[in-house]
Amino acid sequence: MSTHLPSFPRLAFVDLETTGGTLATDRITEVGIVEVDEDGVREWSSLVNPEMPIPAFIQNLTGISNEMVREAPTFGQLADEIHARLEGRVFIAHNARFDHGFLKQAFGLTGHTFRPSVLCTVRLSRKLYPQYERHNLDALVARHRLQVAERHRALGDAQLIWQFWQRIRDEHEPEALAEAVARLTKRPSLPPRLDPAVLERLPATHGVYLFYGANEYPLYIGKANNLRRRVLSHFSGDHASDRELTLCQQTERVEWVETAGELGALLQEALLVKERMPAQNKKLRHSEDLCAWRLLRKAGRLQPVLARPDGDLFFAHDSQLYGLFTSSRAATEALRSIAEAHQLCPVLLGLEKLRAGQAGRPCFASQIGKCSGACAGHEDPAAHDERVLAALESLRLKPWPYAGAIGIREGEATHVVDAWAYVGTGSNQDELARLVARGQQPFDRDVYQILQKWLPKLGPRISLLQA
Repeated sequence: MSTHLPSFPRLAFVDLETTGGTLATDRITEVGIVEVDEDGVREWSSLVNPEMPIPAFIQNLTGISNEMVREAPTFGQLADEIHARLEGRVFIAHNARFDHGFLKQAFGLTGHTFRPSVLCTVRLSRKLYPQYERHNLDALVARHRLQVAERHRALGDAQLIWQFWQRIRDEHEPEALAEAVARLTKRPSLPPRLDPAVLERLPATHGVYLFYGANEYPLYIGKANNLRRRVLSHFSGDHASDRELTLCQQTERVEWVETAGELGALLQEALLVKERMPAQNKKLRHSEDLCAWRLLRKAGRLQPVLARPDGDLFFAHDSQLYGLFTSSRAATEALRSIAEAHQLCPVLLGLEKLRAGQAGRPCFASQIGKCSGACAGHEDPAAHDERVLAALESLRLKPWPYAGAIGIREGEATHVVDAWAYVGTGSNQDELARLVARGQQPFDRDVYQILQKWLPKLGPRISLLQA
């Protein structure tokens, strides 16, 4: 049976040993490669002088000592050969992000471009054997009865990955395996004017990302629990709509803001969308006609009056607000539907006016059985008021439940919120004091909706901040 796939005829099974797991500070100590193609199978390995001490626990784990690598070639001396062995091949490794990341950085320091198709056998094992919980290399050795030569040495572990490949070739139909590999090696289809190097710097953290086109105005702003994964998903090539395809084609620049967690990302997204007004965002944008119904008592009866948050300092604190609505028209239509559903009087609600001389007479809705007749004295006004309150109760806005601004701790950051408005995020007392000193900000519908879900579960992470 052929050991390669028609779509991927040249394979390289790779493993590295390093001085540790931190990409920024650790270095490669050994490279092992098993090359597989139409001409057969070839193995190659070399120790690498990391030009730094190997920690004792790493020496114990791998058996590679400082003495062993002292006279070994540096990566720079091996770079051309390693690059030639991997060029044009599918890069296959266990936990491939680790090995690929170390090699990519090392090649970058030697001036080599390294962008292979990458296949992670951890992810491949999970996809092909979802019934199993563990997919580390030791689990694969036990489960598939792989023959161990030198565990935790580069060539020995590369050989194990190669053996695993042969096992799955025996246990799965070629078409199913080819489909799984194609999905796992699928590379983003990047916009033509976007620098790929920018995406390499994307962190796998919570945050907000901004896509820009040809000018300084963002096309789109989104939030993510994993910035790297979310941004790359936009360029998957499998666009669900023309809008997504257009966004991908127009994007020339990507920026991002890291946040302490998911709540910070939600608050930052809502803030930035309102500030920057990106063309492709329909939600979270500022609505100048945002309004709610405020119940006021006039002439002894409750009557809804439209209230708007702009310039209304009491808006966030009023317990008699019902909404929210994006326009006065939407508010009126909603109130009219509620009146019809509950047989409330449209005249008493201010939705209709009686003509001169008709005071005390039934309104038109009453004449056709859609009003209980409070307008004509057939229902006690107090009873009508009670029914108005009951009908609107599901729309009641919650007033701000604190005496002032609060701080919400998330990781090392504290988000400042006051009267359903996000003020900002600080990391020390001076920053928090400056944020609180800004005073009450305009009511924000999106912050209100976000915090309705979050406040009940935040508990001790909330503290009242003094101005």
